[in-house]
Amino acid sequence: MNYDTAADDPCARESGDDRPTRLPIEAVAIQMPPEALALLPVTTAAAERSDAARNRQLLLDAAEQLVREFGADGVTMDAVARSAGVGKGTVFRRFGTRSGLMLALLDQSERKLQAAYMFGPPPLGPGAPPAQRLIAFGRARLAGIEVEGEMRRAADDSSRYSSPPYNITKSHVSLLLREAGAAGDIALLADSLIAALDAALVLHQIRVLGYTTEQVADNWERLVRWVLADASVE
Repeated sequence: MNYDTAADDPCARESGDDRPTRLPIEAVAIQMPPEALALLPVTTAAAERSDAARNRQLLLDAAEQLVREFGADGVTMDAVARSAGVGKGTVFRRFGTRSGLMLALLDQSERKLQAAYMFGPPPLGPGAPPAQRLIAFGRARLAGIEVEGEMRRAADDSSRYSSPPYNITKSHVSLLLREAGAAGDIALLADSLIAALDAALVLHQIRVLGYTTEQVADNWERLVRWVLADASVE
């Protein structure tokens, strides 16, 4: 991503400050070529014909928009079918159940974030110091936490911690912890950090306890820096 001036760059540093400036909370939006998205190993579904893939994406986009507008409770198979302009039977054939639809939405959300941290620009993507990338990862995840939380609440997500999406996220966080020189059991540290981004917990902090998303994101940055206090943090 190019910026006209240093002031426009969200990752620019202030003169004399050796810490990275606070990273933006906005959701990351990057354009990924189809061949790059195809490399992402989240989904276990078989390869689809291009027309079938387009139809599936049409249904997922309609469902995601309904979640944003009405929450997960507003997403029914009927509503998705009406929004996408197809018959309800098409939605059932595609996803089986409402829970299957929600899991597919979660899969899509994970793939978008994975594309950003695997192939996107720094600080979330490659090219930034590991500590900055960890901070950016948390902020990017928090940017979409309300939609993710709604989808997880509606999905049967009991096998989440042994699923490919979770293990890919854990591998990414573990890699950055190792690169940053973190001490201790890296796998346990990764689980603990990811737990701070759990959608249900974050929504409780925002909706019940009254914190803002920005406050939660700032706390994520402090947590990362505390974990890496004994390492050489950049």
